[in-house]
Amino acid sequence: MRLHNMFKKTGEKITSIHSRNRKKPEAPEGILKKCNKCGAAILTEEVINGKYICPKCHGYFRIPAYKRIELVTDAGSFEEWDAKIDEGERPENPLDFRGYTEKVKALRVKTGLDEAVVTGKATICGYPVVIGVCDGRFMMASMGHAVGEKITRAVERATEERLPVVLFTCSGGARMQEGIISLMQMAKTSAALKRHSDAGFLYIPVLTDPTTGGVTASFAMLGDIILAEPGALIGFAGPRVIEQTIGQKLPEGFQRAEFLLEHGFVDRIVTRDDMKEVLGQILKMHTVADEKKEDCPEKKKENRKNISAVKENVSAWERVLKSREKERPVGKDYIDRLFTDFVELHGDRYYKDDPAVVGGIAYFHGKAVTVIAQCKGKTTKENLERNFAMPSPEGYRKALRLMKQAEKFQRPVICFVDTPGAFCGMEAEERGQGEAIARNLYEMSALKVPVLSIVIGEGGSGGALALAVADEVWMMENAVYSVLSPEGFASILWKDSKRASEAAGVMRLTAADLKELKVIEEIICEPEVYREDTMVPVLCELEEKMEHFLEQYGSLSEKQLTDRRYDRFRRM
Repeated sequence: MRLHNMFKKTGEKITSIHSRNRKKPEAPEGILKKCNKCGAAILTEEVINGKYICPKCHGYFRIPAYKRIELVTDAGSFEEWDAKIDEGERPENPLDFRGYTEKVKALRVKTGLDEAVVTGKATICGYPVVIGVCDGRFMMASMGHAVGEKITRAVERATEERLPVVLFTCSGGARMQEGIISLMQMAKTSAALKRHSDAGFLYIPVLTDPTTGGVTASFAMLGDIILAEPGALIGFAGPRVIEQTIGQKLPEGFQRAEFLLEHGFVDRIVTRDDMKEVLGQILKMHTVADEKKEDCPEKKKENRKNISAVKENVSAWERVLKSREKERPVGKDYIDRLFTDFVELHGDRYYKDDPAVVGGIAYFHGKAVTVIAQCKGKTTKENLERNFAMPSPEGYRKALRLMKQAEKFQRPVICFVDTPGAFCGMEAEERGQGEAIARNLYEMSALKVPVLSIVIGEGGSGGALALAVADEVWMMENAVYSVLSPEGFASILWKDSKRASEAAGVMRLTAADLKELKVIEEIICEPEVYREDTMVPVLCELEEKMEHFLEQYGSLSEKQLTDRRYDRFRRM
């Protein structure tokens, strides 16, 4: 018994020693990965199979270039270009920076990449495209001579082969080890993109985390349409540099993709799950397609008979009140019901995205068009968000950006006008409200594509005209279009805003008045009660007239278009 107890104690002691010395279980190297955002340990295989997204917090990991290409291009379609830049074509170490050559060679072995960007040709949803993808594993995808050279060659070849370019950016900026040679790549890539743009071809940069420094200040921000991944860090100076410079902590979300969207520098934030589909949709819209005429259903034709004539004996003031009714269809209603596959684009590329103006690309009867609308809200909250459809300078600059984009890609422009007038706040004046409106009038007068403007509600002053320098201007039956609101008119001329109803009769602001004055070309009849659920006959009439407009003006040369538009306003 004594011997048994001795062995028992000895065994317990040995077990105790083993317990103290035993290490925590470790996964074989490479099986587990730590999320830098939430700190969770997750299976590497799960991350790779899940498009490099954390399954716990849904944060985005950086993707190797070839994996990114696999995710967004059609299987087997990628053909790599310039896999290696010949040694004689690159200044291997222009500053003779100690250790740089060895570091580059070591990274080539470790990553299997020749440099920090992979370029080539592929198809996305069946559409041919030149694609470039930066890879953060190679010196944080900093831009040295080889990176600039590969991107420039890809863009030049895309111009020669008449192809769009999609570039996925991910970079810490200029490559310090190459000094001024790195800086010159900003100018070189930008110049190549200018030639590509002047030739009329599409460029889409997709900004991923991080996109900073010289890359942000060159090819990353020069797109016709700029997309970004959620939460991506995007900026010229990095957050640490800014905080050290100004001695202040930066606010949460500063320089993230959502911040840039709000401030007008990004068109759209796209998740990894949706990226291929969205790119395919945009590429399709920039590919010439045959028009498909869609006849109005019989129900629409029957309903249209009920509103075939403009109703008389309605006073000007009554029409003013009808144009302001809360249930009246707003700009977004027309976009949603007249067009298909609408892709909203955001921002003026200067300061902000203005929700008072909604614009983007859509299809009308199988033809790609640019659609822009001044949009009121349907609730008090929506109206506050959209500033009651009173655009700031950013709204007009966004509209002009989209019009110039339409001109480049030879898309007709259709505008829906509905505003009490341009926003007249102090900040609007500080940012150049008058200049923004004037610039629209100036550029629209010579736009080399057909332009149609339809006043659907209130057409208030220069704020409305800034979207109505068109080949033709149409008005809804109960819309109004005037130099000022009746209240403002009465206040200025008679010092009594209460005489607004009297002013409305004097101002000749109704559709019938303006057609008689030859300010507009068409009046679109309305049902007795006009709201979202009674739009069908109106939409049918608009469809038929718009189809005719696009056929008529689409057959004219650029000179004929601009000359006719000039003469139209010259006669007034």
